[in-house]
Parts: sequence; C-alpha cells; structure tokens
Amino acid sequence: MAQVSINRDLDEWGLSTDSGERARLLQSPSVDIAPKSEGEAPPGGLGGGTTSTLGAIFIVVNACLGAGLLNFPAAFSTAGGVAAGITLQMAMLVFIISGLVILAYCSQASNERTYQEVVWAVCGKLTGVLCEVAIATYTFGTCIAFLIIIGDQQDKIIAVMAKEPEGAGGSPWYTDRKFTISLTACLFILPLSIPREIGFQKYASFLSVVGTWYVTTIIIIKYIWPDKEMSPADTLNRPASWIAVFNAMPTICFGFQCHVSSVPVFNSMRRPELKTWGGVVTAAMVIALAVYMGTGICGFLTFGAAVDPDVLLSYPSEDMAVAVARAFIILSVLTSYPILHFCGRAVIEGLWLRYQGMPVEEDVGRERRRRVLQTLVWFLLTLLLALFIPDIGKVISVIGGLAACFIFVFPGLCLIQAKLSEMEEVKPASWWAMVSYGVLLVTLGAFIFGQTTANAIFVDLLA
Repeated sequence: MAQVSINRDLDEWGLSTDSGERARLLQSPSVDIAPKSEGEAPPGGLGGGTTSTLGAIFIVVNACLGAGLLNFPAAFSTAGGVAAGITLQMAMLVFIISGLVILAYCSQASNERTYQEVVWAVCGKLTGVLCEVAIATYTFGTCIAFLIIIGDQQDKIIAVMAKEPEGAGGSPWYTDRKFTISLTACLFILPLSIPREIGFQKYASFLSVVGTWYVTTIIIIKYIWPDKEMSPADTLNRPASWIAVFNAMPTICFGFQCHVSSVPVFNSMRRPELKTWGGVVTAAMVIALAVYMGTGICGFLTFGAAVDPDVLLSYPSEDMAVAVARAFIILSVLTSYPILHFCGRAVIEGLWLRYQGMPVEEDVGRERRRRVLQTLVWFLLTLLLALFIPDIGKVISVIGGLAACFIFVFPGLCLIQAKLSEMEEVKPASWWAMVSYGVLLVTLGAFIFGQTTANAIFVDLLA
C-alpha cells in the first residue's frame, strides 16, 4: 500500500514530534497499543498489538453501545414507524461500516494511530484542527447529555423511594432534580475526572455492557408481556414526510458513533489487516444493530407516538425491573462521563501544547494545575447546562449532528485526499469510484449536520 506522505510537516504551527503523544491519550482505555516510534512499522502498515479478533469485536461493540439506545424508540417514532426506522438504519449501516474501513485504510497509509492524527496526516492542519475542535465539542455535549440522563433516571427512582406521586408539589428540597444531579456529579463524577490517567476505568466497561443488554432485554419483555396500566398510543405506519425521516438520522449517528475510538482498536490488533478489520466492524455493527433494533422496535410499539425521548421515562416508576435498568444506566453514565471528559481534555491539551510549542515532558506542577483548572471549568459548564436543559432530545440531536461528521465527513475527506495522492498508481475507474464515494460521504454527513444545526437554531428561535 502506498504511504500517504502529504500534509506530514510536523513543524507546522510549531508542532514538535512529542505533541502527537498527547493526542495518543484519546485511545480507548480498553485498548493496548505499543508506543509508536519512527521506523518501527513494517512496510505497508503498522505493527501489530495484542488484541485478538474476538476482543476487537467486543471493544468496538462496547464503544458503540451506550446510553444512546434510550433514544431509539423515539427515533422510530420520528422516522414514521417500524418499517421506516429499519430501512433507515440498514441503509445508514452500509456507510457506517465503510467509514470504519476507510479510517483503518488511512491509518495504515499514514502510519498514525488515533483518529485525529490520521485526519491531520492525510487532510492537513486546517481539517485536523477542525476535527479536534469537533471531538472536544462532541465530548462536551455528550457529557451534558449524560448528566441529563442521570437526572431523568434519578427522578423516577426518588419518586418510588419517597412514595410520592411524580410531579407532586411540596416535595422536600433534597429530592429536587437540580440538587440530586449536582450532588451525584460532585460526589462521583468530579473525583473520577481529575486524575491524569483513566486506565482503571476499563474494569467498569463490563458492567456497562451488561447494563445495556439488560435494558434491551427489559424493553423487549415489557413489549411481549406489558403491564396492565401501560396503554400504547397510536403508532405510525408511514413517515409524515421525508424531512421526518431525516430528523431521525442524528439519533442513529449518535448511537453508532464509535469511529473516534476505532483507529486505536484497529492498531491494537495482532494482525491489523483491512480484510480482518472489515469482518470485525461488520460483526460488531450487526450486534449493535440487533440491540438498537430490539430496543427501538419494542419500545416504539409499546408506547407508540407517545414514547418519551428517553424510553425508560415512559415506564411506571414502581416497576422494579425497570428500576434496576435505570440503576444500570446511571452506573454506565457515571463511568462514561469521565472517559468522555478525558478525551475532550486530551484534545484541548494537545491544541494548547501545539500553539505554545511546548513539549509533553514539561514541569509536572504546571501540568497538574492546568489539568485541574480544565477539569473544573469543563465540569461546571456541563453541570450548569444540564441543569437548565431538561430535554435530552435536543442535546442528542445536536451531538448527533456532530457524530455524523465523524462517521461521514472526515472519513470521506480522508478517502478523497488519500486517493488524490495515489492518482498515478490506481486504475482510472477505481480512482473515480473511490473519490466519488468519498464525495458522497462528505455530502451526506454535511447534510445531516447542517439540517440538525438549522433545526436546533430555528426551533429555539420559534420557542
């Protein structure tokens, strides 16, 4: 495979050879990758890691599945029913899988090991910076969504523990939503977010996966054997318009977005080959599709068009099986927030070091002060926004638009740029086909992002 040598000037903006090491922090805590050094990779690709094929499938599934599954029943409702939702997911899955393969291809060609480093190497500094800013914004928005999810689930649990009707007036101050979110965040999330390394949190990933499967199982069971007090509203059989179908895309993108962590997973494999990786991501996406389909179809058919953007909120508070599902979701979010914050902080730190021209091996005291300040500012901003944005659907829509950039836009740009550098080495028909596909990916991602942004702006203005 031809090595992509374009846009590889490390002296741009005062970038030292050490600053890429900071970006390497973005790798998944569950992935084991040997440090990269010049001349270490064999011809044609990167050196292998320690992850087996089955292990890579599990890691990709783990990176894909999460709290986003709570929004899939509402996505089916938005799309216009079961048939439209299934068709939309199946169609998007083709592009999602191809984007993962393109990133692996560009990783091999550029000899880079993280998402943002691949974009930097293949597309240049401007696109690389835009990618890093997008990653920081996406992780910031996802952290807000996680805090809102915590508040939503705690409201239901507290209502049962306090034995008071939901929404009843005169509730004690310590059951107030803003207080419970703040207390939980300060006691659990903030201490887990300050450390420099988060490798210890890989042990929580197993519980997160178990919780995700449990939630899906409960939603399916509740559809097959519904409670007597649950009466479904009218269900849609067809989309109201094509715009309605497109409005469901951000939720699907948010659910299937694992592309940022896919590059480190690919390079952690014992034999990082494109053919093997294609099988890995196909198997992983099929598993994720089964989980999201089960949740989306059964949740939508249970509640119809009245389903809540967070499907667990549609179930009665007194249901103990659903209460356990809420506890699992809270646990998953409590451990996921620090990981997402860590990724965003690493990008911000990398940008800061690049502009300042500072090496990674700097004074420990300055790094600690800057890290604590970054963490506190990040935590307080996400907490304040979560307290005053009660609708999880709006947040998911916005960050789903950003997820479309990671799934479609940046892989498409990488494919176009990589093929432009290989213009003389490939057949014209193959070259045009790949470039055209890259243009299609960029167009699709830009459309989803643009539509999501426009909807968010106009809806808020009209409100």
